[in-house]
Amino acid sequence: MPDKNRMRRSMLFVPGANAAMVSNAFIYQADAVMFDLEDSVILREKDAARRLVYHALQHPLYREIETIVRVNALDSAYGLADLQAVVRAGVDIVRLPKTDSAQDVIEMEAEIAAIEQACGRPLGSTGLLAAIESAQGITQAVAIAQSSARLIGIALGAEDYVRDLRTERSPEGIELLFARCSLLQAARAAGIQAFDTVYSDANNEAGFLQEVMQIKQLGFDGKSLINPRQIELLHNLFAPSSKEVAAAQRVVDAADSAEKEGLGVVSLNGKMVDSPVIERARLLLQRAALSGIRESSDFSEEQA
Repeated sequence: MPDKNRMRRSMLFVPGANAAMVSNAFIYQADAVMFDLEDSVILREKDAARRLVYHALQHPLYREIETIVRVNALDSAYGLADLQAVVRAGVDIVRLPKTDSAQDVIEMEAEIAAIEQACGRPLGSTGLLAAIESAQGITQAVAIAQSSARLIGIALGAEDYVRDLRTERSPEGIELLFARCSLLQAARAAGIQAFDTVYSDANNEAGFLQEVMQIKQLGFDGKSLINPRQIELLHNLFAPSSKEVAAAQRVVDAADSAEKEGLGVVSLNGKMVDSPVIERARLLLQRAALSGIRESSDFSEEQA
């Protein structure tokens, strides 16, 4: 089973029918590579894309990074064949598209378990990531998040969702605020991760940075991406600043000193420090150890 607490700031979508990208997407420094067999693949290329991804998953260099495949829905003509191929090839995580209910996850889990058993993979070794892309799915987010022990997280798919709401995407993202908060609450209540939708305007760097700062502040673990150029920008903004690291270190040092002295209360600069603050400081230092310290920029420092 994939680690539910693994750092997944970036999940790079790779169209399954794009042979060049499928063959070398491991060169990008994304936390996870997400091959797509669903929306980015036209009908006449579905079978060819499945074969490409099946062989790519077995490449030694893809064994060194986390791999995810967005399969077609089980009730489509391609879903079960997709699942058979990618589970047998050793994919780490299967992404369910358009998840509207807990039953969608349960049915996918049952099929995966049967394939694992048939091909000799350890039972439970394949993780699940449920993409919620509709008003119905957001309404059922809590049930979806708690539906399977295989779930490492839930993710927002905004394009179908805003169409379902009869609206459209805006630069401010106000139309997504309820969905983002609902999805995040459901994920945290279930003890799993939460991932934001793609930012599709690849040439609008300022807009992308603004959205990343917003979802980071909300508490998301990461974001789906469609352009490799966005990876470094995302990672930099998700990394803590040197100022944040220094402040967190002072909190942790104070807590460690209080523990050594047998004090029940942690004090820093004459103020009591609560346990949630200490825990948050420790998590920030762990994140800095994994992702480094944010490079200063006018934009990031202004927003920090």
